[in-house]
Amino acid sequence: MLNTKQIVVIVFIVVLMGVLLARPIKGLVDGEKETAAASSNSTESRYNLKNVSDIAKQSINTSLVQDIAEIEAKVEGAEGEVKVALLQELANKWDDVAKDAPQGFIYTEMAKITPKFDYWLKAGDAYRAAYTNLQDTTMASALNQLAIQSYEEALELDASNLSAKTGLGAALVTGSNNPMAGIALLQEVVKTEPKNIEANRTLGLFSLQSQQYDKAIERFKTVVEMKPDAESYFYLATGYEKIGLRTEAITAFQKSKEMAADPTLSQYIDRQIEALSK
Repeated sequence: MLNTKQIVVIVFIVVLMGVLLARPIKGLVDGEKETAAASSNSTESRYNLKNVSDIAKQSINTSLVQDIAEIEAKVEGAEGEVKVALLQELANKWDDVAKDAPQGFIYTEMAKITPKFDYWLKAGDAYRAAYTNLQDTTMASALNQLAIQSYEEALELDASNLSAKTGLGAALVTGSNNPMAGIALLQEVVKTEPKNIEANRTLGLFSLQSQQYDKAIERFKTVVEMKPDAESYFYLATGYEKIGLRTEAITAFQKSKEMAADPTLSQYIDRQIEALSK
């Protein structure tokens, strides 16, 4: 479900250790499931399908907005499985334009009508994709809590599913009051499936944050072996750089540059390589 992520601004990269990786250690208090559910319920009044759809509509063309509005009108008067089918059509429309937040709320509504594992998993994945790299931190936090709740609902229906465990672990690490519970869950996933990409990526980020650079390197080596992308090579290069392996860092930065779509990132990498080459 998830698309390949891009690092879109150089500021985000420069403050990697202070922003992306600092989020898991904010507010180390109570991480119990009831607390997460209560937090999720409080955010639902602030964010719902209508207002996140209204936000998403601002960045798509008028004809697509009209198409979506027509489906929304049909959903209003539908019930049961007919409503579920229309909601799926609506989710597909939002997927076509790569808008994840509305999909999360749509799949949640579908799951409430017809409780299915797949609907809860898709809801969690959509919420998690939506809050990743979202600059609105209030909304990101709310979607993070909704992702946690969705994955928990999915695991109620299939307690052994690795995709749901990975999603929940990652969501707990990035936005819960108990990130270590997320780490434990992700470690359980990689014990069962050592090459799991998402679990290794999240554990790698946490290892960078906690300055366990050797562990981070091993995690990101697994990620780029299975699914190479610019961001993972960048993190791998960062790990190498932190422990003084300049040649390996330069090679990984070069790989990141080759795959990067953002010229600002490429310029930053050039400066990093130049500094490491001295």
